[in-house]
Amino acid sequence: MNSIRRIVSNLQTRNPEQSEQFYTQVLGLVKAMDLGWIQTYVAPNDSTTQISVLTSDPSGIHPNLSIEVADVNRVYEIATAQGYEIVYPLTDEPWGVRRFFVQAPNGTIINIVSHQAA
Repeated sequence: MNSIRRIVSNLQTRNPEQSEQFYTQVLGLVKAMDLGWIQTYVAPNDSTTQISVLTSDPSGIHPNLSIEVADVNRVYEIATAQGYEIVYPLTDEPWGVRRFFVQAPNGTIINIVSHQAA
């Protein structure tokens, strides 16, 4: 099957500065990524323990979770073959990922993503 590398919650925020203050000063996380519209915070001793906060996704859709997989193309093939609703098409994004959004049976929007080789 497919190798899952990490699962990250994507929380929506209207105030990224307050979110940063909370996650860094209250919980002691470290900002690992900031693309302006999304910030990812990690545990200081375990970079796979993560949470992301975003103001809005460039797709116009808010994904509830991001699941990084080894082979996004394979997961896309399986999801479409099994009839799951793809709410954002398989796309190579300018920030170096290939991803798509699928709606899980409970309505959760999941960003399935792989980092592209540099």
